[in-house]
Amino acid sequence: MPDTPPKSANFYAGGLDRASHLRKDAAWLAERLPHATSRFVPVWRGQNLIADYESAAPHGVFLPPEAIAAADYEIVLLGIESDGAYFAVDLSAMETPLDTIKAPELWSQGPPAAFSDLRRVGPLLPRHEASLLAFARGMSYWHSRHRFCGVCGSPTRGEEAGHVRRCTNEACNAPHFPRTDPAVIMLVHDRDERCLLGRQAAWPQGMHSTLAGFVEPGESLEEAVAREVYEETSVTLASVTYHSSQPWPFPASLMLGFHAEAKSTEIVVDQTELEAAHWYEKSWLLAHQDDEHFRLPRRDSIARRLLEDWLRR
Repeated sequence: MPDTPPKSANFYAGGLDRASHLRKDAAWLAERLPHATSRFVPVWRGQNLIADYESAAPHGVFLPPEAIAAADYEIVLLGIESDGAYFAVDLSAMETPLDTIKAPELWSQGPPAAFSDLRRVGPLLPRHEASLLAFARGMSYWHSRHRFCGVCGSPTRGEEAGHVRRCTNEACNAPHFPRTDPAVIMLVHDRDERCLLGRQAAWPQGMHSTLAGFVEPGESLEEAVAREVYEETSVTLASVTYHSSQPWPFPASLMLGFHAEAKSTEIVVDQTELEAAHWYEKSWLLAHQDDEHFRLPRRDSIARRLLEDWLRR
């Protein structure tokens, strides 16, 4: 029986109207960039600006236009909400980016704001803020990796409010668009009684998660699910069912989530991919509390969503 579609979006998804129809409207952009209702989402070397970042309730910093000094920053229109426009601004060229922000209230009230890895605070943020910060991070990463044309090697420049980079060589003039790497992530179960979880040596102590891997050229998603599971554990699959997706700009992925039923259950771990993999009984997982020996995936991940939906369905 097919899974019931999830009723809510995964973490980092959702957000504002991306207003793609306004990206080519130079007059609208010129009016909105300095507008009092516009807000800028700063990114610095892959990190987002977070206020109260050491507290139990951190929040993203969204700057008014006057807080950003005029300079050759990479600006990207993220979208609109109500009457306000949101723009990502990349401050990565600055060694001390906080010195360039003209917002003294950030430093005079409460704990200081700081640039932080979004994954460090993501689960604690309001979902709407998290999605905006993730979008800004992803676009800034793409711009930083496509400053030169992949066709002829000439420099590129941003167009269409930061959603296109075009080669500056007139003989080439190739357009380049933001890229997202598709990756499958799957919870494999055995007749709905136990599930397959693995662990990589580089993960935090005790953390276990679902299997995952990138989609290869010329491969369907279902084929990628079956291949990755077999490569990592030698388990074969009887069926694959789509669950949901999640933007994961760490650095540039779209996670495509599946539930899959195992056909075979003997595990042979590929040690180049995983440190270990085991079957875990549903009853044990429901009763267990995270500890240093075994903990579930992070709460903002689709891996956690796949597991919790399976445990409670």
